[in-house]
Amino acid sequence: MSEGTLPSVSSSWRRIDDWLAAHAPATLAMLNPPVTAEALASAEQVLGMWLPGELSESLKCHDGLSGWTSLLPEPSPLSASGITEHWQICMETALENDGFVTPPWENEPWWHPLWVPWAESADGNAHIIDLRPGPDYGRLGWAGHGGGGDFSDSWPSLTAYLGDVSEALYLGGDIRGMYPYLTSDGQLWWDLGEDCRSLNGEPLVPAPVGLG
Repeated sequence: MSEGTLPSVSSSWRRIDDWLAAHAPATLAMLNPPVTAEALASAEQVLGMWLPGELSESLKCHDGLSGWTSLLPEPSPLSASGITEHWQICMETALENDGFVTPPWENEPWWHPLWVPWAESADGNAHIIDLRPGPDYGRLGWAGHGGGGDFSDSWPSLTAYLGDVSEALYLGGDIRGMYPYLTSDGQLWWDLGEDCRSLNGEPLVPAPVGLG
């Protein structure tokens, strides 16, 4: 999907919500209501900066999830409070362990104050939005437990990422090798490859394309 034809974050979330309502209501039920103005302002006060517009727009659709689930092919979205909690932990850890310094063998530091963790994996790795000034402003990357930040397989923006997810659900296909499936209890699950048939001994079926 080209940058010039990207749907808005809100539009992508509406499409994802409608698809979940039709095919994976158990996953839809885990999405939180929109963030409150107070929670958004509190997050920005803790971070000491405005959240990027596309992240604010996403939080105004859903303030994260009530629990971890494979809603997206990457880590699950954090709430505003979850964003600040993860950011504070990383800031404190980096301060204590020289994590702001890029070692000679890495391309990035372990952490940077202008990285905003918008989502988190089950093992605690953060999907981050890079807010450092420059041509890569707004790109998505990774910050994990070890090594430096990783932008080798990044999306140019959160808007582009959510647009690609909604397109995969409505038109079929994968997100960089991750395909959507449905679990036996009506949840969306993303997994590598087109021929996954089970998860923890329970059946997986390929996710329907579109709302039909």
